[in-house]
Amino acid sequence: MLTKSDFINLSISQDVLTPRMLFAVPKKGRLYEKCLQLLAGADIQFHRKNRLDIALCTNLNVALVFLPACDIPKFVGEGTVDLGITGQDMVAEGGVDVEEILPLEFGKCDLAVQVPVASGITDVKQLVGKRVVTSFENIVKDYFAKLDEETKTTKPTLVSYVSGSVEAACSLGLADAIVDLIESGETMHAAGLTRLTTVLKSQSVLIRNKNSKHPELVDKITNRIKGVITAQKFYLCNYNIPREKLKEAVKVTPGRTAPTVSPLDNDNWVSVSSMISKNAQAEILDKLAEIGAVDILVFAISNCRA
Repeated sequence: MLTKSDFINLSISQDVLTPRMLFAVPKKGRLYEKCLQLLAGADIQFHRKNRLDIALCTNLNVALVFLPACDIPKFVGEGTVDLGITGQDMVAEGGVDVEEILPLEFGKCDLAVQVPVASGITDVKQLVGKRVVTSFENIVKDYFAKLDEETKTTKPTLVSYVSGSVEAACSLGLADAIVDLIESGETMHAAGLTRLTTVLKSQSVLIRNKNSKHPELVDKITNRIKGVITAQKFYLCNYNIPREKLKEAVKVTPGRTAPTVSPLDNDNWVSVSSMISKNAQAEILDKLAEIGAVDILVFAISNCRA
């Protein structure tokens, strides 16, 4: 849990934080920027003073705690922190008992076994008994322990830990293979490496402490964030359609439950409002126009409860 010295370092008194729900978010990097957008969309208002790693929310009984993403699972699982945003890879590596309650659709990557292109290795079983370097020591040790057992090797695979620049381990003679995160693959290719297999697929997730003292507030924040994530996948589409073409139009825009149909002053026409997938927006509008819809408008959705 957060200790007295932690609170001193964070420059906030423990008395101020005790009644508040604690919400841990990554303190820097791309995940931090994404989290700020998510918090803004969920109307979680706060002001973070320069160099301070705790910020009190101004509109909710919540305190944000800014921590390294790799530490967040432990603080949520074993401490007094109620909610947290981190990667699924960090949760798996931490081995703590937390509940993953919501995938956040960003920070997607693969934890993959990689070998030098020049090595000629094409099967992960060829690495049994060799040297593997990674920053995810617990996950990788478990993975290769199972592989060692499966192949009945007498020489266990040696898994070593490094905290950064994992991709350099093979070229510097420290390893025969690495297990590291892949996003675009640019770093892997630049280091002369190729992917053998994926150990774990990961993305950012919202996690919760199973013994939170603020379950109602946890649910409220979760629903707000879920609304932001859902809204990012949809547009609101409004259009007018001849009443005789309504059934055909509804097949194109069925909505999540059903579209909203409103009468117009002209009895032969109706107005339709429906959520449509962002990915299919152009095709949907084309079909509506072909059917005879007019005044077709598309609006961005900032938040919703769907």
